[in-house]
Amino acid sequence: MRVRKFSMLAVAGVAVGLSLTACSGSDSGSDSASSSSSPSATAGSSAGSTSSAQPGASAAKTGAGSATTTGSGSAKKSGVSCTNQIDYAGDPRSNAEINSIGEQTGHCPAPEKGSKPAGTPKKPGVSCTNQIDYAGDPRSNAEINSVGEQTGYCPTPEKGSKPAGTPKKPGVSCTNQINYAGDPRSNAEINSIGEQTGYCPPVQH
Repeated sequence: MRVRKFSMLAVAGVAVGLSLTACSGSDSGSDSASSSSSPSATAGSSAGSTSSAQPGASAAKTGAGSATTTGSGSAKKSGVSCTNQIDYAGDPRSNAEINSIGEQTGHCPAPEKGSKPAGTPKKPGVSCTNQIDYAGDPRSNAEINSVGEQTGYCPTPEKGSKPAGTPKKPGVSCTNQINYAGDPRSNAEINSIGEQTGYCPPVQH
C-alpha cells in the first residue's frame, strides 16, 4: 500500500510538472509572438507615418512655390527707365523713386493718381527754365529746374517783384552781355546774380 501510494504521488507530481511546463511554454510562445509581431507593427506604423508625411512635404513645397511674388505693374523694358516707358503724369512720387522701384523689382509700378502738380508737363531733356519764361520769378533757376525734375512738371511762374536789370541771355554770362566797367563787384558776384534771378543786375558805379 505504501509503495502504491508513493507511485501515485510520483505520477501526480510528474503530471503537475508537465502542466506547469506546458503553461510556461504557452506563455513564452505568446510573449515571443507578441514580441515578433511588435517590430512588424512598428515598421508598419513607421511606413505609414512616412507615406503620410510625403504628401505634407510636397504640399509644403507647393506652398513655398506659390509664395513667390512678382512686382505689380508692367514688366520693365531693358535699358529703359520706367518714367520713359510709362506716362506718370499726376503721380505724386518723384521720377527717381519710380525708377528705383522698376530697377529693384523688374516691374514698373502702376501710376498713382494723386493731386496733379500745378504747371506744364516737362519736356524730356529740356530744363524748365529753358522751356518757360520765368522772368520775374523770385526763385533761382536751380530751384525751378529741381521741381521740374522731381515732379515731371515745370512749376507755374511766380510773379514776385521783378528783379532790376536786363533779362539774361541763355548761355551768356552777364559780364559778357553787359559792360560792367567801373562796377565794384566782382565778375563772379555779378554773374551769380544773373544765374539766380535770370536778370543781369544794373551796373553800379
